[in-house]
Amino acid sequence: MPKTANRRRKRGADEEDAADGSASKRPATSVLTSLDVNDAPRPELPLFQFQLNGRHSDRHGQGDEEEEEEEVTGGGGGSSAPAAAASGQSPHQQRRLWVKDRSRAWWEQCSSADYPEADFRAAFRMGRATFAMLCDALGAAVAKEDTALRAAIPVRQRVAVCVWRLATGEPLRLVSKRFGLGISTCHKLVLEVCAAIRNLLMPRFLRWPDAAAADGFKARFQADSGIPGVVGAIYTTHIPIIAPKVSVAAYFNRRHTERNHKTSYSITLQGVVGPDGAFTDVCIGWPGSMPDDQVLDRSALQQRAAAGVMAGSWVVGGASYPLTDWVLAPYAQPNLTWAQHAFNEKVAELRRVAVDAFARLKGRWACLQKRTEVKLQDLPVVLGACCVLHNICESRGEDMDPALRCELADDETVPENPVRSDSASKARDDIAHNLLHSGLAGTKFF
Repeated sequence: MPKTANRRRKRGADEEDAADGSASKRPATSVLTSLDVNDAPRPELPLFQFQLNGRHSDRHGQGDEEEEEEEVTGGGGGSSAPAAAASGQSPHQQRRLWVKDRSRAWWEQCSSADYPEADFRAAFRMGRATFAMLCDALGAAVAKEDTALRAAIPVRQRVAVCVWRLATGEPLRLVSKRFGLGISTCHKLVLEVCAAIRNLLMPRFLRWPDAAAADGFKARFQADSGIPGVVGAIYTTHIPIIAPKVSVAAYFNRRHTERNHKTSYSITLQGVVGPDGAFTDVCIGWPGSMPDDQVLDRSALQQRAAAGVMAGSWVVGGASYPLTDWVLAPYAQPNLTWAQHAFNEKVAELRRVAVDAFARLKGRWACLQKRTEVKLQDLPVVLGACCVLHNICESRGEDMDPALRCELADDETVPENPVRSDSASKARDDIAHNLLHSGLAGTKFF
C-alpha cells in the first residue's frame, strides 16, 4: 500500500509539472554558451548558473555502470609484471584473463599510411592533415600514461573514437566494435575529448569577432546585400533527445510532434554565423518548448547586447526573432510595400548564410540528427564540440559530400512582441527605402 501511494504521489507531481507553465520553462541541464569559455570580457551571466537536481540515465546507464577496462592490453594468466620483465617479455604483451578480446583491425587499417584519403575523409569528415592538427592540439589534454599493467590508448585513437562517433551518430556498441574498445570506454572517451575541445579549441575557433574582424564582416555582408552594419546571421535549430526523467514538459516539442506524428523532445541550439559560414556565437541547451525569441532573451549574446557591446551592429534573423536595437528582422505584417518586400528579400539572402551553415553542421556531424545516448547534462558540451569542429573544417577548406547535407525542419515561431524598439523600426524603414531607391533591391518582389 505505501508503494502504491508513492506511485500515485509521483504521478500527480508529474501531471502538475506538465500543467505548470513556469515549470515547463526550467531547463534540467546547464546551458553552454561560447562566451562562457572565451577569455573576452563579458558581463556577468547569472541566468546560466544552474544546479542539476535530478539524475538522468540513458539506455546504457553509463553513469552508473562499473568502470570498464579502458586502456587494457596487458597482464595475463596470474603472472605479474616483474615476472614478465624477468623473462624478457614486456608486461604489455600479455593479456589478462578478464579482458575481452576485441578486434582493432578497422582502426589499424584507417590509421595506416596507405589507407585512401577519400575513405578517411568519408569516415571522419576531415582529411588527415586536419585530423593530425586536431590530435596535436588536444594531445596534452587527453593523453594518458602507460602503467605497469596497462598500455594507454594512443591520442590518435582517442580523438578518432570521438570524431567518428560525432560524424556517424552510430550507437556506442558499433563504436566499440569499430575500435576494439569497451562500450563504457568509448563513451568516456567521447566525453573527455568533447570537453577538451570545449576548453582548448572553442576559445580559438569559435569566438565573437573583434573590432577589426567585425568591420570586415560588415563590409562583406554589405557587398552581398546592400545592408550596412551586419556582423552575422542568427538561426535556432532543435536537437532531438530521449525523453528526460525530469521537467519532461519543458522539452516536449509540440511542432515537431504534430508534423511527424511522433512524440518528440528536443533542446535548442542557437548560433550566429559570419559571412564565411563559421559560428561566432552559440547558445546550447534551452528546452525545446521554448520559442526562438525566448531563447534569444536568455542567451549570453543578449546579455552582451544589454551591456552595449552590440551598438552599431546588426545580427540578421528570420521572422521568429523580434526587431530590436541590434537584431534586424523582416517585416511580418500583410500587404507589404515594394520597399518592404525588397528588404525582406535581402534579409532572406543574409539569413540563408546561417541556414546553410546549420545544414552543413548537421550533415557533417550526423549525431545531431538523431536521439543520442548521452545524458542530458552532458549534451551541451557534445553539441558545442560539433560546432567547434565545424568551424575547424570550414576554416581549413574541408569539403563536405553534398549527399550528406541535411535539410532543416525547424518551424518558425511568432515572437510575442515583434517590434521592441521604435528607433530600430525607423532604421529598418530607412534601410528598406535605400535598398529600393539605390537599385539594390532586385526584382523578386515584382
